[in-house]
Amino acid sequence: MTDTSDSTSIREAVTRQLPRRYRAELRFRAAGLAAVASAVGILFVLLVSILSQGLPAFTVNQLVLPVELDRDLVDPNGDGSEASLRRGAYSRVLQEAIRTEFPEVSARRDLRNLFSLYTPLNATRLMDAVLDDPALVGETYTFRMPIADDLDLYLKGRLVEDRTLATDGRLSVDASDEGLTVRSSAPDFADLVDQATRMLQAEVAAIEARAVQAREQASQLEGEAAEDARYEAGRYDAQAADLREQMTAAGGQIELGDELPSVLVELDGATLRLTGLDSDGMTARGEALLGEPAGVETAAGDWTLYVIETPESRRRVDDQTIVWTRALDDRGRISTDFNTYLFTNADSREPELAGVKGALFGSILTMLITIFLSVPVGVFTAVYLEEYAPKNRLTDLIEVNINNLAAVPSIVFGLLGLAVFINAFGLPRSAPLVGGLVLSLMTLPTVIIASRAALKAVPQSIRQAALAVGASKTQSVFHHVLPLAAPGILTGSIIGLAQALGETAPLLMIGMVAFIADAPTLGLEGLTQPATVMPVQVFLWSDGAERAFEARTAAAILVLLALMIGFNALAIYLRRRFERRW
Repeated sequence: MTDTSDSTSIREAVTRQLPRRYRAELRFRAAGLAAVASAVGILFVLLVSILSQGLPAFTVNQLVLPVELDRDLVDPNGDGSEASLRRGAYSRVLQEAIRTEFPEVSARRDLRNLFSLYTPLNATRLMDAVLDDPALVGETYTFRMPIADDLDLYLKGRLVEDRTLATDGRLSVDASDEGLTVRSSAPDFADLVDQATRMLQAEVAAIEARAVQAREQASQLEGEAAEDARYEAGRYDAQAADLREQMTAAGGQIELGDELPSVLVELDGATLRLTGLDSDGMTARGEALLGEPAGVETAAGDWTLYVIETPESRRRVDDQTIVWTRALDDRGRISTDFNTYLFTNADSREPELAGVKGALFGSILTMLITIFLSVPVGVFTAVYLEEYAPKNRLTDLIEVNINNLAAVPSIVFGLLGLAVFINAFGLPRSAPLVGGLVLSLMTLPTVIIASRAALKAVPQSIRQAALAVGASKTQSVFHHVLPLAAPGILTGSIIGLAQALGETAPLLMIGMVAFIADAPTLGLEGLTQPATVMPVQVFLWSDGAERAFEARTAAAILVLLALMIGFNALAIYLRRRFERRW
């Protein structure tokens, strides 16, 4: 009876605890799912962020211009030799081609802005095209060149905030002593007047607040510091007064300065910029930026208002350059294509011509050195330590140090490479050979540890069976054990190499951070030529002053991620292809 009652009490106690145990299990599973969902969510946000920034860099807006390759300009000696063709005035050829599109531009300052639609480095590309085909001399050649980086961002909608407004009235443009007078039969400018008034009022309020703050500071200071604060307050008062005068000018006109949004009137073949708005919302003053709009009268709906919300003083591209760009786009002189320059060019100071070819070739050469050094040395070291080395204090010390080397910061290997390979051995800086040696030292512990783990996973029965049929120790290792451990060895080696591919710090120490304008050759001579690698290229572009380098940086990250994913996919394939189960 006692045993039965004890069993019943135990069963009841277990039964009472079961719901709590089930709830604990559910909480644990929920926590695990939440952790996985959080990791996936963070990874998704990261990928979306990189893709949104990097995808625009894979397309490029190119100027497509018919270029007159005048023989006197392209072949000054007239003999068609390579030396003569290299002395050609290709920059002038491109300038004449762009001037043909806008013959009304003649002032020196305007011509300088016009020629800024493209980088002068394109003259070298035109020379290369002529050198490749000298028969082009004297002909009209359709030349494609990337538009300037800021204009490329503008065409992609990533430079300014803008909008296009439809109109209701008929438009007439008349010339006067003060410029062009623009009249609409409907209040098409009324919303713009209200917007400009609100912005001016907000600016006045902000300036007056700064003036009040300067006076408060002056009351708390003494001597020269107080005089400086009062001077600043007076300057702010003068600015506020000027803005109020602008808002209450004669006739209720509002001047559209470079601190306000730019308003462009686009009609058939002409563009003018509004410089002032009347309070009636129907009349404005302006100046011509393209064509001759004076005397033009258009029907309702045949003209539009293009508003650039970003003020001209806060952007790198002025209104005139934007008008020229839009005109070229309307004429079909701008084409959006896949950005081959990203993969066929090395680094450049001009973002529109910068590419990853040099860094990609440098990574290939560096990884070849790393593969041919770290993998054989690491695998044979693991084979010796696991299969041949006696178990004593010396081997234990070696194993401990190998494990410790795997945890050493990568920059320490860069310092070692700088001290030994460059300073002691005199190898060239910024060369793939030195980079490969440094990364080999860094990768060796990972390869050794992974290879030893793969060798340990092979059952002892395989070794014993090989020895039992008369195989020697070496034959059993190389004919039986090593082939069975190959999937794990390959997987560990590839993962170690993928880690080396993404390293930056050790390569910075040996000078691979230099600007490299020419890609190294994929040969033995390329091992000692100046080069950089993909992670360093990402680092360099992330520090670029031009905004277009932001997209280039994200695009280079995507290329590097593709290489890393390829390495890991290869590791998974090799494991599944050669893996055997016992």
